[in-house]
Amino acid sequence: MKKGIVLSLVAASMLLFNACGDDAKKGAEAAKEATTSVVDKAKEAAAKTTEAVKETASKAAEATKETANKAVEATKEAAAATADKAKEAATKTTEAVKETASKAAEATKEAAAATANKAKEAVAGGADNAKGKAIFAKCAGCHGANAEKSALGKSEVIKGWDAAKVEEAINGYKAGTRNVHGMGGLMKGQVAALSDEDVKAVAAYISSLK
Repeated sequence: MKKGIVLSLVAASMLLFNACGDDAKKGAEAAKEATTSVVDKAKEAAAKTTEAVKETASKAAEATKETANKAVEATKEAAAATADKAKEAATKTTEAVKETASKAAEATKEAAAATANKAKEAVAGGADNAKGKAIFAKCAGCHGANAEKSALGKSEVIKGWDAAKVEEAINGYKAGTRNVHGMGGLMKGQVAALSDEDVKAVAAYISSLK
């Protein structure tokens, strides 16, 4: 009987052990499944986070690139505008310089022409005065070396007359239409042989006497 009890206890112990072993196995399986689920979810979350980070980084890169492109375009436009203004300013400056140079050249040309004309007139005047002086030499006996005398004590002093007045007087004597103080006949004989050029020359010389 004792032997039977012992066997019964052994059998009961084995049944109890087997039951406990099944429960432990089921617990381990459940724990494994739970762990796997957590790991999978963590991986999924990590993947989503990585994708979000990549997308954000890509958008940021695109935005940066676009901003950089806009900045480059703005810089190019500004540089082109500056270059155009500089070119325009340079063109205006060149035109102004050309115009100034042209005006200066014209002024120089005019001044040179005026100087040449004056020199020519001076030469001509000098020649006329020499001729006029030679003609007046025949008149100096009555009128004085500087035309300061009254001829024969009758005529006007002709010193100080302008050339036009002298010409008019001489031409009047030549034509016989002038007879101041009874000097018409005498003066007509003195000036009859004078040409128009001679009259102008002697008139110019008399008007130059000071």
